[in-house]
Amino acid sequence: MQREVVTLAHGGGGSAMAEMLSSMVLPALGVRQVGEDAALAAGVLLTTDSFVVKPLVFPGGDIGKLSVYGTVNDLAMRGGRPLAMTVGLIVEEGLPLAQLEMIVGSIAQAAARCGVEVVGGDTKVVEAGRSDGLYINTTGLGEPLAAPEMLPGVGRARPGDAVLLNGPVGEHGIAVLAARESLDFAAAVVSDCAPLHELSAALVEELGPSLHCLHDPTRGGLAAALNELAVASGVGLVADEAAIPRSAAVEAACELLGFESLQVANEGKLVAVVEGRMADVALAIMRSHDVGRRAAVIGEVVERPAGRVLLKTRLGTTRVLDMPSGELLPRIC
Repeated sequence: MQREVVTLAHGGGGSAMAEMLSSMVLPALGVRQVGEDAALAAGVLLTTDSFVVKPLVFPGGDIGKLSVYGTVNDLAMRGGRPLAMTVGLIVEEGLPLAQLEMIVGSIAQAAARCGVEVVGGDTKVVEAGRSDGLYINTTGLGEPLAAPEMLPGVGRARPGDAVLLNGPVGEHGIAVLAARESLDFAAAVVSDCAPLHELSAALVEELGPSLHCLHDPTRGGLAAALNELAVASGVGLVADEAAIPRSAAVEAACELLGFESLQVANEGKLVAVVEGRMADVALAIMRSHDVGRRAAVIGEVVERPAGRVLLKTRLGTTRVLDMPSGELLPRIC
């Protein structure tokens, strides 16, 4: 009998990846802070990430910019101020030096924008045909902006909390797909790739203990992020479909391609879970930042069904919003 093998679905941010991590990887490594975007260790926040996006350059960004902002955002989701990072480059033989120079320059510009020092890294070259030009691995170091018990975490949502989102969903995934497949939509879609550390810092500092969770809906999109919060906190989430910010261009592309925009990746969005009484304050904070101009309250935390997400549809019905399964859009980050 042939043994089960790893598929692209295991890297897609959905149920297959969650099962592989929870049953195999995390227990073997003894990881305790499961599901968090960054870990608190020895008084600092740490995160690591790898970037294998295809193509290397896409509308609104490139793999270099993405690697910095992705690392910064993971630190930001735990209430951290990004300080420093390392960058590992795995370069394929034959990559034009001019393109490598451009991407390294993009890394430097993005790091400078975020006030992050690149303190070291590594470079490896592999034979032609063994990768897609360039892969990047990063490690990020951040300073917690609050005491450990006050930091936002995926397991801190409580019934009565409000759920907020800082802008339209699906822009990154559709922008990358359009570039990869040379798709020409009626309206151009640009990746939302952006740093979120300033917005997250404002939420942490102004809301204090009223801020319970921050989570970025990257692979698997908003659907995966909401399900991860519900499972980690042992609560139910009810989202209002009509309240979720949308991009007309993304929705048109998803309808054409048969995708659900709630499952499409983002790289400049965050979900915030706050005490219900502070929802309006949190919304005002979000809308005062460029990356949160279209923020909205999209739902609430309920006691049951624990570990599940319900979606109130525009038709007035309610359906389960499941964790994505399979690989909707591989190689988008």
